[in-house]
Amino acid sequence: MPQADLKYSSDMDIDAEGLLAEIEAVIGDFDSGAGKCKGRAYPAASYQHSHVFLTVQVLEKPHRDDVFMQTLLEKLTNTVDKHIKQACSRSVSVDFLPKYYATGEVPG
Repeated sequence: MPQADLKYSSDMDIDAEGLLAEIEAVIGDFDSGAGKCKGRAYPAASYQHSHVFLTVQVLEKPHRDDVFMQTLLEKLTNTVDKHIKQACSRSVSVDFLPKYYATGEVPG
């Protein structure tokens, strides 16, 4: 289950829900076994310089080698760029979740 954190300055005109949905679709299309992407958006009312910063973390698996991760980074960066409508600093990070990480569904 990938995790996506979208942090951005509150002056940005960005459809966070739409972007998070597209991020999930990009990951799913590229890595069909990834599962649902847990996305969160954090607009920052207090900030220095206009910016967008996406962090995506996935479980480490054998097929997720350097080439895979670099390609995923490029796909996600292109996706973020399509959603930015004004000048700003943009950062995208793709990394592995910690080794000792538990995830699952809790029945309600």
